[in-house]
Amino acid sequence: MADQTQQTKAAEDGAGYWSANIRIITISLIIWALVSFGFGILLRPMISGIAVGGTDLGFWFAQQGSIIVFLALIFFYAWRMNKLDREYGVEED
Repeated sequence: MADQTQQTKAAEDGAGYWSANIRIITISLIIWALVSFGFGILLRPMISGIAVGGTDLGFWFAQQGSIIVFLALIFFYAWRMNKLDREYGVEED
């Protein structure tokens, strides 16, 4: 009976872990798509009047901003996954 309870708890923990992981990935991909495709292409005419570094904001997002946001998302994902690993007891040594 105790073995079955442990298996059920492990399955619930595994499902919760992967659910949280997929949620983090989904949010990160939405942010990345919004910044790279949205600000760099679709919304560029709306934000072209704002000057950044001698050029308009839309061009900046298309050329540099999306890369910077992508790198920030990588570090955020690594930090958040380490925290999630500790919460579920699957951290690396």
